[in-house]
Amino acid sequence: MSGKDESIFSKEALMGTQAGKEMMKQGLLRSKGYRQFNQYKEKTENEFQGFANRFVTSLHRAIAADANPGATMKKFAEEVGSDELVPEGNAVTGIRSRLSSREVLGDRVKRILDSNFVKMTYPVLNALYDGASQYFDDGAAEEKRNAVIDGHIIAIDLSEPMDRIVDQDEDLEYLEDYKFMNPYILAIAREKIAQGGDDVLKAFEDGFKDARIGQYIDVKLKMKPLSINDENMTECYKKYRAVMGTAGRNMALNRRPLGDIFHLGMAKAGECVGCGNEIEDAIRNKAVKIPSWPLYFALNTGNVRRGFELTMAKSELYLDGAKIALDMLPENFQLKPFLEFLFLTVKHYNQYWYNELVRRGPFDEFEKRLPK
Repeated sequence: MSGKDESIFSKEALMGTQAGKEMMKQGLLRSKGYRQFNQYKEKTENEFQGFANRFVTSLHRAIAADANPGATMKKFAEEVGSDELVPEGNAVTGIRSRLSSREVLGDRVKRILDSNFVKMTYPVLNALYDGASQYFDDGAAEEKRNAVIDGHIIAIDLSEPMDRIVDQDEDLEYLEDYKFMNPYILAIAREKIAQGGDDVLKAFEDGFKDARIGQYIDVKLKMKPLSINDENMTECYKKYRAVMGTAGRNMALNRRPLGDIFHLGMAKAGECVGCGNEIEDAIRNKAVKIPSWPLYFALNTGNVRRGFELTMAKSELYLDGAKIALDMLPENFQLKPFLEFLFLTVKHYNQYWYNELVRRGPFDEFEKRLPK
């Protein structure tokens, strides 16, 4: 599996979790799910740099062609409902000049592509698109395929700079550049996704609207962490559910039954990985993330360690929801074993970070840094 930290899927790491051991067993037996998964993993390794190059080229061209970047920033701020996600007006010219260097821009793109959600999702979208094309007997349309997949990976990637700007916990020296890049990243994603047709673009716009709601609630909870509750955390998770679910839906070009099934599976898998990501972030930042399920559970149980245990239980509920999608798949859908193996990798990812947290045992330190 590809991820931000590939050591998570090393032999040693896989031996440390129940799901990892099952992945190794299937690898030794060369199960159908393992073979399908490995095929798309290798495809990603061969093609990801090409995608990144296309992304940089499109972004560089869009920035150079914009006659009024100030207006572009203002329009984006209005759409997302936040001035914090774009640079101040007097900084725009300097940032644009810096990012006019393809080398500098390439560095920034490389940084935001270094994301678990991007790297773990790229092979999945390729597989889902191929499975849907086979099911609907679409025939070959490579240009549309690349455009729709690239567009959704770029849209998923947009969440990285936006989250880093809001969280202020990573790449602090590059945040102003990310603010400038955001509107152009969104425009490129839209342009590519639109090649899938009006229904595909509408599904994306609806999903992006829901994702912005989740992001808005995330920001509000950062300002008032003690206002956290089950309902607003569920709404906050729209930032995972909407983006990943919409990407799944559109790999079937928003056609039933696969569009709905892919949406359910990807939305719930995205929420499941979100739980693991909160544990990973807590380890990296030496504090319980605000907002997060570990924070919600810790505040309500009065026990930080118990908060993380319940977060793992929550992640299993999300994964169970994703597995329901498997039972909805048509009998002649060829890539079901791929998805079964995928969900094993998701489970391993969460178990790995939880085990790492328990091994380090920073719970007393976390307790001291909880919001009071």
